[in-house]
Amino acid sequence: MRVSNVTVRKRLLIALITGILIFLIIDVRLGYVQFYLGDMLTARAKDSWSRNIPFEPERGQIVDRNGVPLATNISAPTVWVVPRQVKDPSMTAEKLASILNMSKEKAYREITQKERIVRIKEGRKISHDKAKEIRALGLDGVYIGEDSKRHYPNGSYLSHVLGFAGVDNQGLMGLEKYYDKELSGERGSVKFYANAKGERMNDMADDYEHPINGLDLKLTIDSKIQTIVERELDIAEAKYNPNGIIAIAMNPNNGEILAMSSRPTFDPAKFQSVPQEVYNRNLPVWMTYEPGSTFKIITLAAALEEGKVNLEKEHFHDSGSVQVAGARLKCWKRGGHGDQSFLEVVQNSCNPGFVELGERLGKEKLFKYIKDFGFGQKTGIDLQGEGTGILFNMDRVGPVELATTAFGQGVSVTPIQQVSAVAAAVNGGTLYQPFIAKELIDPLTKEVVMRNTPVEKRKVISEKTSKEIRHALESVVAQGTGGNAFVDSYRVGGKTGTAQKAKGGRYLENDFIVSFIGFAPADDPQIIVYVAVDNPKGVRAFGGTISAPIVGNIMKDGLNAMEVKPRKEQIDKKIKWPDTPLIKLPDFVGLSKNELQQQLVNLRIDASGEGDVVVSQSPEAGTKVKEGSKIRLYFGKGD
Repeated sequence: MRVSNVTVRKRLLIALITGILIFLIIDVRLGYVQFYLGDMLTARAKDSWSRNIPFEPERGQIVDRNGVPLATNISAPTVWVVPRQVKDPSMTAEKLASILNMSKEKAYREITQKERIVRIKEGRKISHDKAKEIRALGLDGVYIGEDSKRHYPNGSYLSHVLGFAGVDNQGLMGLEKYYDKELSGERGSVKFYANAKGERMNDMADDYEHPINGLDLKLTIDSKIQTIVERELDIAEAKYNPNGIIAIAMNPNNGEILAMSSRPTFDPAKFQSVPQEVYNRNLPVWMTYEPGSTFKIITLAAALEEGKVNLEKEHFHDSGSVQVAGARLKCWKRGGHGDQSFLEVVQNSCNPGFVELGERLGKEKLFKYIKDFGFGQKTGIDLQGEGTGILFNMDRVGPVELATTAFGQGVSVTPIQQVSAVAAAVNGGTLYQPFIAKELIDPLTKEVVMRNTPVEKRKVISEKTSKEIRHALESVVAQGTGGNAFVDSYRVGGKTGTAQKAKGGRYLENDFIVSFIGFAPADDPQIIVYVAVDNPKGVRAFGGTISAPIVGNIMKDGLNAMEVKPRKEQIDKKIKWPDTPLIKLPDFVGLSKNELQQQLVNLRIDASGEGDVVVSQSPEAGTKVKEGSKIRLYFGKGD
């Protein structure tokens, strides 16, 4: 059948249009792929060719308030292998095994895995010497990646607070864990390209992605104070062989922790070598126990604030015990203290006297103040594992429970609660939230990214009451049970504590926690220090004989380190054998040698200079020194 020309032309036109449409579709598709998907497809292709050697970021440093390093990093290279690039697996395995102290068989298994890139376990965080040896071998497919590991330059110093980081530089305990996200940073890498056979593509340049280092963490800790605390705890541990020791130093005016330590301790770099219960329990914030007589400060504060006692004018007779609802509650002193003012009740830490104050307050008032001072709840310090303590349920508080609570028995508290509460009692009445992290700082720009500021929780007592408490506690150190914390030329206040430990509802025989909490200067507190010693061996355990001298030593050196000036005026210390009396130095300047001989003062003189008249003296006039002390006099010519 013959087809007409018109039909042929129509068919040709349709074929032409169809061809043009197909071409347009192909062209548009190619353009879409080339211009719209090109970058994405190229990136995917490059990704399939790429091999990443990770570069770990440096974990942020932890420093004290003055920038002294407490936790830093040291470079520790890591071995990576690209299995497809290894040309001679047997030889490579043998050489790696000899340097990395692993078997040849294991090395062979590692480098022949069907993976794009493999990290050799035994090659993690190796020494620079070993990394240099491996580089010198020039092994195909073997690479050295930059890595680091945590370094604690001071060993066990501040260990429970700092905590430690794991092999992957992840925070596992303490501040390392609490601020892990901020300290960690972001990983970088070196990216090189390889073909399907795994061979390196030398015509494509490597890509380097910089790691972003973690933020530096500045603490409120003062290394000068911390060093003094660590020293004193080491001495006490060697001397008394206790079950444990706890120490906290804080600025009472804002809640900043200046020092914190406990025993037993550990080296964060070797935490695997000690039992978990040692490194996993930061005793100053975790441990709960009966506080003993240090808790009497809270009862005293409540009684003064409520106007229930006049310390100077009111008297109390202590016969040695007191009967409460059929229970006989004893004073620590057999036979009692007899007639005494309530100021002497505080000085003597007289239990029956504080039972009287508790009864005057009543359970509602006393427990209101106890809770207002922060007991029975977490302080909110930025450390893990904080305890809450245990208080009596108000429905179960009868006369006996009220009485024992008033002198610190039957309640359970944490050391950090006690420090925060007593700080509020002596700083003018404000309860602060304690904190230990001061700032997070960008290590490159030095810009402060985060800053913790003091948090005032509430006003608990008035400044007037706080002033009375400071005076009473200063007299405890000068005239009462806290005499071993006395520091010449510094006004120190404080309170002793001796608490019998309980287990299974019964008190243990000859097992005590002895403590002392002190602050200075008493008229303007700049530091508060708490020390508790758990079951000291070979001694009669009292807070005044064991813990008070430790706090006194910390105060003496700590106040000097803080550059707090000595005070000439302080309550005279009650002299007990074998103490030597203190005398106030006269003003010797201007006296001749003949006049000097007429001074009836028991002192040893170290003289220097030429002349017959004293032109200067050291220490200066008005300073209190022990009888028989040596003083230096400088002689010159008189006017």
